[in-house]
Amino acid sequence: KQIEFLSSPRAVVGTRVSIESSRPKSSTRLPAFSPRMKPSTLLTAVLGASLCAAFVAPGRRLPARRAPTRSKMSNLQMTLEGHAPLKVAIVGATGAVGQEIIGVLEKRGFPCGDAGPSLFGSKGGKTVSTSKWGDLTTEAFSVEATRGFDIVFLAASGDFATEYAKKIGEVLAEGGVVVDNSSALRYDADVPLVVPEVNGQLCKGAKVVANPNCTTAIALMALFPLFLAFGLKKVIVSTYQAASGAGAAGMAELKSGIAASVAEGAPYLEADGRFGDEKPANKEFAHPLAFNVIPHIDKFQANGYTKEEMKVTWECRKILGFEPFESAADTGKEPKVSCTAVRIPTLRAHSEAITIETEKPVTPEAAREALTGFPGLTIADDVDANLYPMPITSTGNYDVEVGRIRRNEVFGDCGLDFFVCGDQLLRGAALNAVLIAEKTKQLA
Repeated sequence: KQIEFLSSPRAVVGTRVSIESSRPKSSTRLPAFSPRMKPSTLLTAVLGASLCAAFVAPGRRLPARRAPTRSKMSNLQMTLEGHAPLKVAIVGATGAVGQEIIGVLEKRGFPCGDAGPSLFGSKGGKTVSTSKWGDLTTEAFSVEATRGFDIVFLAASGDFATEYAKKIGEVLAEGGVVVDNSSALRYDADVPLVVPEVNGQLCKGAKVVANPNCTTAIALMALFPLFLAFGLKKVIVSTYQAASGAGAAGMAELKSGIAASVAEGAPYLEADGRFGDEKPANKEFAHPLAFNVIPHIDKFQANGYTKEEMKVTWECRKILGFEPFESAADTGKEPKVSCTAVRIPTLRAHSEAITIETEKPVTPEAAREALTGFPGLTIADDVDANLYPMPITSTGNYDVEVGRIRRNEVFGDCGLDFFVCGDQLLRGAALNAVLIAEKTKQLA
C-alpha cells in the first residue's frame, strides 16, 4: 500500500512511499532515506515519530502517457458546502487577483456565509458583482475592521502587506490567518511560504502565510514530485509569462496595443511584418507587448538577473525546505536554480520550459510515473496526438499541465526536459491562496 505522511519542515514534506510486495522488485518505489527499509520498520518509524499517516488505494502501473482532462472542472474543484460559516474578508477585491479569489470561493463553495465575504479597499464604496452573493460593496480598510475575522486575503501591494499583514494577524479570531499575495513577506523566517500540495503542514498555527510567486507555484507542481523521486541538483527555467502577470492593467494594455496595431492604416506594423516608427503606448511594460516578447520582468539586480527571476530561485529553495538565500551555511544539498523570465503577448496562463539535473538516474517513463496522480497536476504528453501544455488549454483550469517530457542530452542519465503551463491567476495566485485557507482551517 501507499503511505502518505508528513515529515520535518526542514526535510521533504508529503513524501510518497510505496510498499508493494506483489510488484516485481524492480518496480517497487522505496524511500530515498532508506533503500531497503522493511515495511514493519517503516511503519514503526512513522508511528513512533508521531507523523500523520493515511492509507490510500494500492498503486498500479499506469500507461506512460495519459491524456489530460480538458474540462473546466478538476479534482481540485470540489465543494466545501456544509462546513460552519467563516468570517472571510478580501482586501483588494477590485483587482485581477481579488476578482479571481471571489470566483474560486464561489466555485469551491467556501463557507463564507449567506452574505459572502467582506470586501475592503482604500476608501470603500465600490461595487463588486458576484454570481453567488450578488453585488457586494467595499468598505474602507482599517486593522480594527478585520477584528474577529477567520480569514483575510490580501490582494494588495507589498507596501500594504509590510505595514498591515502582521497587525491584522494579531486581531483575527483564534486560529485566524492572513493569506498575503504580495512578495513582501515571502522570505521572513516567521512567515511560511506555501504551496499546499507541497508543504501545506506549515499552515498549522500560522497567523500569516505567504502565497508564492506565480511562476514558482506553477513550476513546483511538477518539480516537487520529481524532487521526491529523484532529487534535484540543478533547475534551469525559461518562462513565457502572460500579460495578466501585470494585473488587469497589463491585460488592458496588451489588448489596446493589439487593436492599435491591426487597425486600418496603423503605423506600427507594416504589410511585410516589419515594425514602423510609431509604436503603441506602453506604461505597464518596458516596451510595447503587442507582437513582441520582452525578456524583462521586474527590476534588474546587481547580478544581472531580474527580481522576478531571483524570486524563482529564492522561493524554490524555501518551499523545498531550505534557506531561501545562499550562504556559508549551505550544506550542498540545495538545488541550484536559474531562471530567465520573458513576457509574451498572451492574456492568461504562464508557460515554462524546465531542465533539471537529478541526483538519481531518471527516464521519461519513470518521470511520468512519478508525476502521475500528483494532486493539481495533469499530464498532457502525447506528441503523436499533438498533445502538450498550452495557454489555450490551461487557461481557466485549476490543474497545471505538464508535458514534452524527454531526456536531456546535456545531463544524460540524470537529465530531464519538460514543459509546464498553468493559469497564474489561479494556481499562481487565487486558487493557491484559497487552498492555503482551506488547509489552515482544515476544510479540505
